[in-house]
Amino acid sequence: MLLTKGFEIELYTGTPEGKIVGLSDRISQDLEGFVREPDSRNVEYITDPRRGYEPMLCDLLEPRRRLRNYLQTLGDYTLHPGSTLSLGDSSTFHRSAPENPYHDYIEQTYGTNVVTASVHINVGIEDPEKLMQACRLIRVEAPLFLALSAASPFLDGKPTGYHSSRWQVFPQTPKHVPLFASHIDHIRWVERQLELGTMQSVRHLWTSVRPNGDRRPYDLNRLELRICDLVTNPIELLAIMALLEARIQQMLTQPNLDPLTASRFTPDELLEITAQNEAAVAQDSLDAKLTHWQDGRSLTAKEWVQDLYDRLWPLAKAQGFNCFLSPLQETLTQGNTAQRWLAQHRQGMSCEAILQDAIVEMHQQEAELADKICQSVALG
Repeated sequence: MLLTKGFEIELYTGTPEGKIVGLSDRISQDLEGFVREPDSRNVEYITDPRRGYEPMLCDLLEPRRRLRNYLQTLGDYTLHPGSTLSLGDSSTFHRSAPENPYHDYIEQTYGTNVVTASVHINVGIEDPEKLMQACRLIRVEAPLFLALSAASPFLDGKPTGYHSSRWQVFPQTPKHVPLFASHIDHIRWVERQLELGTMQSVRHLWTSVRPNGDRRPYDLNRLELRICDLVTNPIELLAIMALLEARIQQMLTQPNLDPLTASRFTPDELLEITAQNEAAVAQDSLDAKLTHWQDGRSLTAKEWVQDLYDRLWPLAKAQGFNCFLSPLQETLTQGNTAQRWLAQHRQGMSCEAILQDAIVEMHQQEAELADKICQSVALG
């Protein structure tokens, strides 16, 4: 049986010329299903948990149709691709709720390093110990999902030298998060962090992967992958989801697929390797040279993803979602968003022109997909 899964999507709003404009306070007040972030320039929507892949395409597209229609009532505004303030301004924080004390803390502690747009992917796992095992496995492989999704090579109108500038600056909090050996291990650790003040609340656990649920850390029912940059193409995003689900499904049938038992490294060494891999991928995405968590061999992120794809394809085919996995091949051959944008920049296009074209492409892509897949959805 397929697992339940869903998305949390953060988006920037702004003008067709590429200027990001903070509107989330108005959007969240007037439009059902959208919530604001501490900075008003991005807004978030959450899809309902599903098992099947086809309905998730419309789940991703329909809120954007409503948001685009609403934005037109405010002026000539649209949605922006990318995961950083690509054309600026990262020097100032634009508060969405000036009276909110938690937003005070966020602004004063992290500044605009948190003003990013991303995709959080949730996969349902009811058994808390299996959930912890999945968190361990996906955490050491999380760099691969960032490599596929990297979409933030620009900041303030300039290339940064990173394919994911978002993950390069994003404050992972607390600084040291272990590979939890069990659910009780996780509970005790979270309680201790709250006592120490290294976490302001149970939500204040910002790492690449975390267990999630309705009453954290006690009642947990899903894995949340937080490392991905914003993937605006729903087909590409579902391919990443399919890879994640196939890997978790494989783990559920292979109890020995666990970094704590299937690696020659200690847990602390695994954390160090993973941190190095994340940093390498933030800089070079699919071209990054990585260290495999099982045996220490060196390979590129692209090679690692291809190896996983080849081994997981039979499982995806047997469960009927291989057609959603297959678009990964196009990403591997043509590059992710950051690689495509940087190739255009090397050919002489300005950051402004690249973003302006991408804004148009994003809108057209949504309209074409809606016409093909969600016949009841008519994007303007």
